[in-house]
Amino acid sequence: MLTTNQKLLFIGQVAAQSGIPIQTIRYYDELGLLKISGRSKGGFRQFSEEVFSRLTFIKQAQRLGLSLEEIGELLRMREQKKPLSIEVKQQLKDKISEIDCQIEQLRCLQGELKSLFSDEMVRPNEFTLARFLPQS
Repeated sequence: MLTTNQKLLFIGQVAAQSGIPIQTIRYYDELGLLKISGRSKGGFRQFSEEVFSRLTFIKQAQRLGLSLEEIGELLRMREQKKPLSIEVKQQLKDKISEIDCQIEQLRCLQGELKSLFSDEMVRPNEFTLARFLPQS
């Protein structure tokens, strides 16, 4: 909740301080991911400084591969201080399994690249790593 000491921020200020484009902030607001604290006399959205922790959560969750819909559900449950539903727990378990699979794939790729690098060091005339890199 907004206390009397908290200052309200306009969307441009939130965008400048967070590095997130105004259009993205508007979109998050339309999806219900952000809570506006009110509107100015001119009808502009105003946010409390709590918006930054929400934006951070949203961005971190996106980096983990959660959809905006999934993030919205987590935020609603967090606000209502409800325990996670069985469905949400299963979605999170599925996401963790997905991440584990991606980690394994990345480890395999890392091993292959290390192997290629080792081959390059042993047989420099027969093999060039540059063949596998994107052309610029």
